[in-house]
Amino acid sequence: MARLVMKFGGTSVGDVERIRNVATHVKREVDAGNQVAVVVSAMSGTTNQLVAWTKEAASLHDAREYDTVVSAGEQISVGILAITLQEMGVSARSWLGWQIPIRTDSAHGAARIEAVDAENLIDRLEQGQVAVVAGFQGIGPDGRIATLGRGGSDTSAVAVAAAINADRCDIYTDVDGVYTTDPRIVPKARKLDKISYEEMLEMASLGAKVLQTRSVELAMVHGVRIQVRSSFDAPDAAQGNGSGSLYVGPGTLVCGEEEIVEQEVVSGIAYAKDEAKITLIKVADQPGIAARIFGPLADAAINVDMIVQNVSEDGKRTDLTFTVPEADLERAVAVIEAARDMIGYVQILSDTNVVKVSVIGIGMRSHAGVAQKMFQTLADKGINIQVISTSEIKVSVLISADYTELAVRALHSAYGLDDDAAA
Repeated sequence: MARLVMKFGGTSVGDVERIRNVATHVKREVDAGNQVAVVVSAMSGTTNQLVAWTKEAASLHDAREYDTVVSAGEQISVGILAITLQEMGVSARSWLGWQIPIRTDSAHGAARIEAVDAENLIDRLEQGQVAVVAGFQGIGPDGRIATLGRGGSDTSAVAVAAAINADRCDIYTDVDGVYTTDPRIVPKARKLDKISYEEMLEMASLGAKVLQTRSVELAMVHGVRIQVRSSFDAPDAAQGNGSGSLYVGPGTLVCGEEEIVEQEVVSGIAYAKDEAKITLIKVADQPGIAARIFGPLADAAINVDMIVQNVSEDGKRTDLTFTVPEADLERAVAVIEAARDMIGYVQILSDTNVVKVSVIGIGMRSHAGVAQKMFQTLADKGINIQVISTSEIKVSVLISADYTELAVRALHSAYGLDDDAAA
């Protein structure tokens, strides 16, 4: 007997028929003798509608009331799923975040989970009852509902899995696993059987949308094994009803690197289009300037990613380039302009026509030449590198967005990641 957490996103519970399909899949696990907790998102489109209504009521609103409104979507989906399971003869009940309780900090709208009191949940699981848990929500220190931010249901699922000591956390999504890169750009992309937490964390933070970054962080800290699976039948495995019946595919296991017998040097190529580049022209080349630039940005909660400083020819003035999320570009420029007298730059330039392309793999730790191959491959395609950043297991470059597909395809082939059997 295993103890499982199964998480289903908004498309999987998009209507009552799809919820019935989810329930059928849960029932199969129960019939196999497993203890099951199910974490679900709101039905697709519901959260967007609730957010829109909130903004229509007031563009500047109380974040606590915002959480009260947007958390309602999950309350609907857990109730309907519990009812559906009961109709199928499966003992089940719904749990809202505050009922477990899932305790969070006070950052309403983007709260972080601090603790999960799973004693009652475990008691019910051991009695054979399926726990249907609302994702995306918890209870803050003020006793009010707090939401975890977009994609927070993945984080909820991993937190519940850690709290109940689950054998595995299955994340069902609209893809059948984690691929070496985006299959829409590279048809020869391969599905990975296993990927380490560190690699998945890099891929999630660098543009891959399969898992939410915070959920991978939490899984790595608590050693929760995640299986990424598809919610729907493969196109060639339809069961005749056209509704996208659920199935168990092999998926991709996200786990500790000790479970991966043979490490690939490079596991994947990721890209992120939501980057913006800022360049400060003729900044004083002296101690303390970087602090004057990045201090105000940090105070404004603007995350700076890649940074490069040109060599100063005269020892007096230099140019400094860095990237920020595209959504924060206007705020970042405003912050820098407000600090112009303190920084002392001559001109500020910005560019959103950029993309960050990254080569990722834990095998880089023990293999030389990975970065050189990346730079040479891009050079052979006539692609200019604007900024470079590295870590132990990744090399990222900033290039013109016009070359995104060419760069990803070239790098995917250069590192031997193509599936030659694919179309």
